[in-house]
Amino acid sequence: MSTGSARDRIVLALDLDSDRDALAIVDQLKDSVGLFKVGHQLFTAYGPDIVRRIIDKGGKVFLDLKYHDIPNTVAKASAEAVKLGVSIFNVHALGGFDMMKAAAQSAGETAAKLGRPVPVALAVTVLTSMDEQSLRRELKITRSLQREVNHLARMAQRAGMHGVVASPQEIRMLRRSVRGEFVVLTPGVRPSWAAKDDQKRIMTPAEAIASGADYIVVGRPVLKAEDRKAAVEKIVQEMTKTS
Repeated sequence: MSTGSARDRIVLALDLDSDRDALAIVDQLKDSVGLFKVGHQLFTAYGPDIVRRIIDKGGKVFLDLKYHDIPNTVAKASAEAVKLGVSIFNVHALGGFDMMKAAAQSAGETAAKLGRPVPVALAVTVLTSMDEQSLRRELKITRSLQREVNHLARMAQRAGMHGVVASPQEIRMLRRSVRGEFVVLTPGVRPSWAAKDDQKRIMTPAEAIASGADYIVVGRPVLKAEDRKAAVEKIVQEMTKTS
């Protein structure tokens, strides 16, 4: 799936505890990155209003709340995400086929009713903080990590989801096994000059794009930089070397 220029494919994670800081970053970087990710921390502190304020400032939002509940509840939450005007939202693939189907259908119906574009609905496969050992020991999933990701991604596609959130290390496998238009958004991306932090399955932006990622999520390497715009430009340069 074509997603535009290199900077359009960058999702900046606003994993912050201050709405003032978050909105200042939106003002600073809305022309430098494609989307801003609003996750549990910011959303729990400031609610849907923070999403509206980002959109009002001209930013596009990836609502990263990973809905995981019974189908009816997730369907209603997905409808509310559409009403908020988000560009991307996600659910947990482990919620199952019926839950994902309900989310996709509800988003499509709500968007049609409101006369607005359908947001990209993604399914989270396996969190990038997990590796094969933790999958086996903690979740008692005995198939390999790649086979589990592949299974969840194909189920998501059958349920009507537009793509998945997956580690960059699974992108090539997904491109081989999932046919048709299918978005892959990947966290676990760290520029070559940045620390790994708590991610285990990671790649550089250049490696992720070369592997076939549509979007990459970057957070701390930009948020903690002394010059955030310069940090984004360095990431764009890494991406365009291979795109």
